Amino acid sequence: MSRIGKLPVEIPSGVEITLKDNLITVKGKKGELTYTFSSLINVEVQEKQIVITRNSDIQEERALHGLTRSLIQNMVTGVSDGFEKRLEIQGVGYKAQATGKKITLNLGFSHPVEMDAPDGVSVDLDKETKEVVVSGSDKQKVGQFAAEIRAHRKPEPYKGKGVRYVSEYVRRKAGKTAAK
Repeated sequence: MSRIGKLPVEIPSGVEITLKDNLITVKGKKGELTYTFSSLINVEVQEKQIVITRNSDIQEERALHGLTRSLIQNMVTGVSDGFEKRLEIQGVGYKAQATGKKITLNLGFSHPVEMDAPDGVSVDLDKETKEVVVSGSDKQKVGQFAAEIRAHRKPEPYKGKGVRYVSEYVRRKAGKTAAK
């Protein structure tokens, strides 16, 4: 039995679960998410829990068991609490501006980089600490958009300039030394 898959998903107050065929819909204060799970997996709503089971022990069902449980857990967490990724911008002249669902990054290129946030994802800025906060109810969309922002200027190991996650450690290298 899958150690992750056998754990039930607790349903917090204020979250509605709708189950129809192989489609689960989760509604909460932060939004609504849907997921179509495999017909090899059984999902049942019991009182304040969602129980995920499988029919047999074949490899495909074992693989899908824990995956389905984790995705449903992320949906429940997303619509109740939401997810966020924090990025910090380091470097002289590097900055970000947010207007609505658009973020403009000045990262040392000859032109500013403009990005539109996907539906369900919001971008906020903290001007003092040069932090970009990407938040939303869908964990995958939040992580993907944060990774796309970071990919425009990854932190370099010599001066540490670039866009990095707040908790990310960048291993620094020594630069060239003068010949004697």
